[in-house]
Amino acid sequence: MTITIGAAVLALAMATPAMATPSRPGFDRAKLTGFASLPALTFVPHSEPSGAHIDQTPVNGVTPPFTGQPVQGFSGVVRRGDGTFDVLSDNGYGSKATSADFLLRVHRVKPTFRREKVEVLGGFNLTDPDRRVTWPLTRPDRKLTGADFDVESIVRGFDGTYWIGDEFGPFLLHFSPSGKLLETPISLPDVKAPENPFLNGGQPNLAGSKGFEGMARSIDGRTLYPMLEGTVAGDPAGTLRINEFNLRKRAYTGKRWTYTLDSPGNSIGDMIAVDDHRFLIIERDNEQGDLAKTKRIYMVDTRDRDLRKTLVADLLNLANPRGLGGFGETFRFPFQTIEDVVILDDRTLGVLNDNNFPFSSGRTAGKPDNNEFITVQLSRPLQADPRVYK
Repeated sequence: MTITIGAAVLALAMATPAMATPSRPGFDRAKLTGFASLPALTFVPHSEPSGAHIDQTPVNGVTPPFTGQPVQGFSGVVRRGDGTFDVLSDNGYGSKATSADFLLRVHRVKPTFRREKVEVLGGFNLTDPDRRVTWPLTRPDRKLTGADFDVESIVRGFDGTYWIGDEFGPFLLHFSPSGKLLETPISLPDVKAPENPFLNGGQPNLAGSKGFEGMARSIDGRTLYPMLEGTVAGDPAGTLRINEFNLRKRAYTGKRWTYTLDSPGNSIGDMIAVDDHRFLIIERDNEQGDLAKTKRIYMVDTRDRDLRKTLVADLLNLANPRGLGGFGETFRFPFQTIEDVVILDDRTLGVLNDNNFPFSSGRTAGKPDNNEFITVQLSRPLQADPRVYK
């Protein structure tokens, strides 16, 4: 079953940057209520060197390789309910070929918005000691690296285990609370990226690293909704599949929806459930800094006959009446990759960026981006299922 989510056509003309962004009825301009930042040059204590496989010339004032593992590239977030969050680093340095010495890791972080800082409390590496992966891994100790998987999305089940979406397969990966792979990676039927180990000379039908960029867990904890970042060959340009996966049966149900990007050149960054039918999705262009034009959070509702997108927050036009972060009355979140959204209460979202360390410089030209954690107050309540906060 395929359902299409059509693109919203939004009038974004503004007399001044401080004026409200027009949107579909129900949500007006959102407001920045919290800002915290983790410096780009933050490394896991006592960790292994990394970055040996990338160009050794300076980039944004930083020269590889590095003496440790950077706390880098937040591509997924899980709310823990105690003021801390699990954040998933992405695959490392941008590609399979450059990331063999980047250890895949989930970090535990705590934002302190009063001090505008993010503290790293610890975390765990992702490993496969029980040999669930049936093809060769990069390391004999079976610690997983960015050359093995491109991990981009994460949810936590009611049993405390983690489900992580990969882009190389694309695969669903199931991990213990300490990061041990529990099951053989689960393939998406009839879809293969160029990095898929089961191509066997066949042709991929998905572009490289365009797999499960976003993934939502149903409110009742029984279902996953992994979302592709790229268009499957043969699908209309700029359309992305959202599949349904039954956790009890460990199988795809065959039901899927189709999300249509505002522009075929855009990408999505994350997806989270609001209730049984509504989801928030980050949509972004591929630009940064002053060139960035699209960094938006949309809501989609699968009960709508035409399944339209509703603009919930424009991340390039947030009101900032308190001048948080030292910024002006309009706050912009101008990063190339914004890949994390979490619902904190019925009117507040947490949003984080992937800083692509050391390559992105959307905040200050010539300097590597920090990992920023902001909170955004919506103009009205989401009327979310209360279980979303648990």
